[in-house]
Amino acid sequence: MQISGKMVLVTGGTDGIGRQLALQLQAKGADVWITGRDAERLTRARGEGMQVITADLTGPEGIEAVLRGMGGRSLDILINNAGMGTEHDFRVGQPDMVGDERTLWLNVHAPIRLIVALMANLQTRPEAMIVNVTSGLAIAPSAGSPVYCASKAAMRSYTQSLRAQLKDTHIHVLEALPPLVDTAMTSGRGGRKLPPQECARQIIAAMESGADEANVGMVRILKALNQVAPWLVRRIMIGF
Repeated sequence: MQISGKMVLVTGGTDGIGRQLALQLQAKGADVWITGRDAERLTRARGEGMQVITADLTGPEGIEAVLRGMGGRSLDILINNAGMGTEHDFRVGQPDMVGDERTLWLNVHAPIRLIVALMANLQTRPEAMIVNVTSGLAIAPSAGSPVYCASKAAMRSYTQSLRAQLKDTHIHVLEALPPLVDTAMTSGRGGRKLPPQECARQIIAAMESGADEANVGMVRILKALNQVAPWLVRRIMIGF
């Protein structure tokens, strides 16, 4: 896909992977719109020439805020990037059910609802794309974050089904599977982290090439290993 001249909506575009996607897409000539909750970060993005929509996508009100903010404008690319995790580990303590509900809403319900709400808009464009950002943990879960892993596995399944539904249309469906990326959400976690700039670069390269999946960084190895020894991948990943 040619990025220049396209209108792009990036959810969660004020920080981390989303911010880097927004900046790099803008540098390629896209008209970038982002959603976020932090007023200071949204102001910064507006000063950088982006269009901003204040929206909390952990509940249905956020979907309405996005639609109002767009005002019926034509959309070429929808990037469902916003995501969060929550503590859900009985070895540590009682899970946070409120956090679980917010995670499931943001990671699963919000992207699906945005796709449904914006599908008619995307269908009017000569070339369109939906990008769902999942995770390498959608391939094999870790023991420490079961709700997050379940939400990303759900979106991986949804994305594959959606791609099959739209295969004979002009709407391309891309799944982006990042590894552990150096963002606010992973602060305090050990291990080697991919810079968000590089993660965004690889996702955009997949968008431009028309790939079905962007297996980012170490996820390429994880995906390849899972094809020949899924039992080994599950054993390795469950320990994280």
